[in-house]
Amino acid sequence: MKVIFVGVGAIGLPMAARIKLAGHAVVGVDLSETSRLKALEQDIEVVSRFADAPPADVVVVMVATPQQLADLVTQAQDKVAGQRWVVMSTVGPDAVREQGERLRLAGASVVDAPVTGGTARAKTGELVIFAAGTRDELEAVQPVLRAMGCVRIVGTALGEGQGIKVINQHLCSIHIVAAAEALSLAQSLGLDRAAVLSLVEKGAAGSWMLSDRGPRMLEGTDVDVSSSINIFVKDSGLVAESAQACAAEVPLLQVAHQRYLAAAEAGLGLRDDSRVIETWAHQS
Repeated sequence: MKVIFVGVGAIGLPMAARIKLAGHAVVGVDLSETSRLKALEQDIEVVSRFADAPPADVVVVMVATPQQLADLVTQAQDKVAGQRWVVMSTVGPDAVREQGERLRLAGASVVDAPVTGGTARAKTGELVIFAAGTRDELEAVQPVLRAMGCVRIVGTALGEGQGIKVINQHLCSIHIVAAAEALSLAQSLGLDRAAVLSLVEKGAAGSWMLSDRGPRMLEGTDVDVSSSINIFVKDSGLVAESAQACAAEVPLLQVAHQRYLAAAEAGLGLRDDSRVIETWAHQS
């Protein structure tokens, strides 16, 4: 299939590479010159604007924010007729419903398919994809989705995939902050944080985020970025907005969200999300 992949950043690029590896023709779109250069290094053709991309069967969207999705649809809506769009960004139920309706009115089909698994699983094609759409829409894009990971069909309506991702990000947001607080407590108690991590991560207190982010929390500010603080500022904010819209109480999420905001305000927004640990005293 001919695929346009919008957003070839830290997680988007390995996703696009998996699609190409599966035999599909891929053209990336990204405003960032750095991202475009990295795509070219992986032999993926890339352009800076959607308007410059060639005709395609499938458009995969991996932008960062609801506003970026809205801007993309505005730029593209005159040329989407007959295309199959797959929104894989974490943008929330309202955004995917609103922009999906615009795309459908312009003649495209739309699948809501956010992902979880991070850059590590994106590179190996082992992402978990929460896909929502009609049976025909889902079947038509299965060859592209399967190239990136395991497809979990969660519903037929736009917004249902994003709803599952909201729950996913609620837990991820809290688990990262909980891991940071626990390792900070270990240091305050005078314990060796690495030893504590190795002792507790496989027991009842363990979590995937503790095992994944914990080792990076023990490193310095310059640790390689897997997912940035700014991503969790955005994602935990989306969770808070979704909860407010349905009058759900999420006090733990609110605490976590404030920690990501504090990290961003401290100049850590582009650092790895594990650096949220630096919002506790004496951590670095």
